[in-house]
Amino acid sequence: MRKNSIAILGIHTGIGKTIAAAVLAEALGADYWKPIQAGTEEQDSPVVKQLLTNGSTRVHNEAFVLSQPLSPHAAAAIDGVVVDYTKFVWPVTDKTLLVETAGGILSPMSATTTMADFVAHYDMPAILVAQNYLGSINHTLMSIEVLKSRGIKLMGIVMNGITNAASETFIEEYSKTSIIARIPHFDKLDNASVAVVAKQLFLNFQF
Repeated sequence: MRKNSIAILGIHTGIGKTIAAAVLAEALGADYWKPIQAGTEEQDSPVVKQLLTNGSTRVHNEAFVLSQPLSPHAAAAIDGVVVDYTKFVWPVTDKTLLVETAGGILSPMSATTTMADFVAHYDMPAILVAQNYLGSINHTLMSIEVLKSRGIKLMGIVMNGITNAASETFIEEYSKTSIIARIPHFDKLDNASVAVVAKQLFLNFQF
């Protein structure tokens, strides 16, 4: 088990995990690490570094930066590298470490493994990032079922963007999983706006 590490998982790619991770890290005073970055033009770690207070010391270097913005297993094959999460060199920190995965829960991490495999291997508790859209109830509930089937402790759901009371109530009641935070759409995304939202969220966290 990775002490003081929490996995940030999403119900699919493009769901806003990076922004959610930045807000959560700011709220919790946590560090941030994204082990796998696929694509070099739009990298997540520099974004989080700019959004966090003292981000230069709290955002850790990736285990792998792959050249192509593809699924990690495809990008790794192009680069001729083997991704083996059992051999990752983890960041050294005395803070809580938020570990952002790539894509959705069952997105590949390597040619033979998924993000869920990675999280289960290190016995990390997880926070699930979701959004409200047509089909999101299905995606969220399926993601929760996968986590349960792997024995991964789900600490709660973070809803990113617009709210939908009917969808969110159904998800909470059906899955018996709480929405622990709601992160609004940012008209202007910078460290000041992240700090404001993080301060509002802090009292809602009971880890």
